[in-house]
Amino acid sequence: MKLTKRFKLIAVLLIPLLLIACGSKNESESKDENEKSEKQELKVALSAQPNTFDPLMNTAVVAGYVSGNIFETLLTLDSKGKPVPMLAESVESSEDGKTHTFKLRQNVKFHNGEEMTADDVVASMNRWAEKNKKAKDQFGEIMFEAEDDYTVTMVIKEYALDIWDLLAGRSQYAAIMPKEVVEAEEAVGVTEYIGTGPYKFVEHKTDQYVHLEKFDEYVMSDEPADGLAGKKEATIDDIYFYFVTDPSTRTAGIQTGEYDIIDNVPYENYEQLNSDSALNTYVSLTGDLMFWYNKRNGLLSDPKMRQAVNTVIDNEEIMEAAFNIEDLYNLDPGYMSADIENWASDAGFEAYNQGDVEKAKQLLEEAGYNGDPITVITSRDYQYYYDSAVVLQEQLKEIGIEVNLENYDWATYLEKLEEDNIWDIAISGASYQTTPSQLLVLQSSWAGWTDDPKITELLSNIRKSDNQDEAKLLWDELQEFLWLEYVPGTPVGGFSSIFASTDRVQEFNLYPNPVGPTWWDIRLAEE
Repeated sequence: MKLTKRFKLIAVLLIPLLLIACGSKNESESKDENEKSEKQELKVALSAQPNTFDPLMNTAVVAGYVSGNIFETLLTLDSKGKPVPMLAESVESSEDGKTHTFKLRQNVKFHNGEEMTADDVVASMNRWAEKNKKAKDQFGEIMFEAEDDYTVTMVIKEYALDIWDLLAGRSQYAAIMPKEVVEAEEAVGVTEYIGTGPYKFVEHKTDQYVHLEKFDEYVMSDEPADGLAGKKEATIDDIYFYFVTDPSTRTAGIQTGEYDIIDNVPYENYEQLNSDSALNTYVSLTGDLMFWYNKRNGLLSDPKMRQAVNTVIDNEEIMEAAFNIEDLYNLDPGYMSADIENWASDAGFEAYNQGDVEKAKQLLEEAGYNGDPITVITSRDYQYYYDSAVVLQEQLKEIGIEVNLENYDWATYLEKLEEDNIWDIAISGASYQTTPSQLLVLQSSWAGWTDDPKITELLSNIRKSDNQDEAKLLWDELQEFLWLEYVPGTPVGGFSSIFASTDRVQEFNLYPNPVGPTWWDIRLAEE
């Protein structure tokens, strides 16, 4: 209530009015308190604490869980991992595929209340083109320019089909921010987290939490909700992401109701939480357990030796030993995830999960194997990596290969991975990608040092394809070559991320990587 009465009023009239005003004020405050208590709040425990929520300065998955609510991109991924428009309304390409014109959605608001225009997009995208490693490696110089307030052009030197996956990708993703925020960037990245997403940044308390608040002026897409794309109807007022690095503390917190959702549930706790009627568990494929083969030096630089190793591998036995529960893994011969529909392939499937001892021995003989041991490195910091190494060691013994199994802490393992003369097989994981050109196992600079002219040629032709159908046929050809001849590494099987929630959470969507969980569409029980 506004106190607009004139001071001329005599005291007899003024005192009652003041009492009425005070009463109205108290009632208003009480109403505000009631409204505040009715606001829905979500508490999430994350397994790691990012040092920044600037997408270009931190590739950690948990950083994306937070920043993906704040920032949006020109293109994004639908539930099947396909690139689709988000802040862009449409995209048109020139005949030579070098110039691409984005029509922007209009009246989209930043969290500071300003409208997003082409100047903001150009500043954000040129920053992305400069800092995103994949963009620089695969496309070189990429330039964005504003044509008018709602039109942006992108110019690339050579067309490649995977430019769209790169623009929509979730690693060092192309977040759109206000121009002034980009221009104020410091060495550590941007210091203000202002985007167009359904939630706005409130505060980050180091070693405690980050707080996001529903953005009431959020302008939704007209398209149906689909993965990271389409409508984002935020239903929760406040989200708190707590940093709880100890897995037992997270597990205890979900059981007591201290947290509504936790990520990275330890595999050994899955059955316990899954059997608790007061909890829900969610399993989503994250990536492949990988055996990386050293093709630069040592015994496995011979393709016949790699074929022999791959031939004796019983993938199912290894995945069962590493993950124990069928819900937590799958067997699939695709180097690309079967959930990425554009690239899902079973070409060369006959070379997957063979477990053929006699054929493997024959290949060893053809390779002229002399009985020297091979070295396998892994890390017990991830028990499933180590457990799979132990089973592999036993399988290789069956064909007469002795294995020196070396276990390192994770930091040391990553250092050893870069050395090309101390190991023959390295065991760890590989996250799912949206295009074959992004697969680490095919990178000459990545552990294993893949280097073959046929791979280079086919990858180049895939990227230069006129359409997805043509590219898919070339990928089938390349995957068959990988399995039957070159064997850069063995994708043993897909393994999962596990989330858990209390029964207060009525709906929580968790998609296979690289899409992952969505937070704006969570539904909570009425309280």
